Amino acid sequence: MKRLLYGFLISLVILCLVVAGCGQETAKIRVATDATWPPFESVNEQTKEIEGFDIDLFMAIAEKEDLDIEFINVAWDPLLAGIAQCQYDVAISAMSITEERQEKMLFSDPYFTAGQLVTVHKDNTEINGKDDLGDKVVGAQIGTTGSFAVEEIEGATLKTYDDIGLAFQDLMNGQIDAVIADNPLVYGYVGKNPDKLKSVGEIFTSEDYGIAVCKNKTDLLAKINSGLAAVMAEGLIEQLIEKWLVE
Repeated sequence: MKRLLYGFLISLVILCLVVAGCGQETAKIRVATDATWPPFESVNEQTKEIEGFDIDLFMAIAEKEDLDIEFINVAWDPLLAGIAQCQYDVAISAMSITEERQEKMLFSDPYFTAGQLVTVHKDNTEINGKDDLGDKVVGAQIGTTGSFAVEEIEGATLKTYDDIGLAFQDLMNGQIDAVIADNPLVYGYVGKNPDKLKSVGEIFTSEDYGIAVCKNKTDLLAKINSGLAAVMAEGLIEQLIEKWLVE
């Protein structure tokens, strides 16, 4: 009887190990993105699928490293909180690497450099750059480096938005004076609305985008950096710039 019980327990342990191992192999990596930031991430109106520069990039990294992933569309503030609290494994969302964020999450090697740029209504002749925003109402997405930039402009009034598209809509409707956002995003909105919007002045910051990773997942970060290095060596970034950023 003891032998039977011992054999049963051994079999049970083996079964548990096998099940646990299988669970680890099939567990999907949860990748958060705020799909309101074209051309890096947005929802295709026809297919309803998330697409963009960042999506293509991370799918290529996942293929290189044999990662089983699922993208989760989440608003910007919950995305930042979620990756800091490890509710998500990864976040890729045109995210600038900052010292404050590095205290709460890991970051991959940089993959793109962007900067903040001012957008105004096409008919505006008063604002020619950041230095003309001192007494203006300026829109930006909440919690972004664009909103931080507005806060540093003396006299400017910051109006925040959960969705950057709403800021540009208010700008076109004359409800705010300007929008500050990452230059690729600005180029996209100006390109689609050349009769209503224009960018002014120079890009006035330099920011590296990185892939954020839960602080507990150093092994996953190593795989992401390995895959990123591989696809960058193959020229993928240049291909994605051509596909998503060049008109």
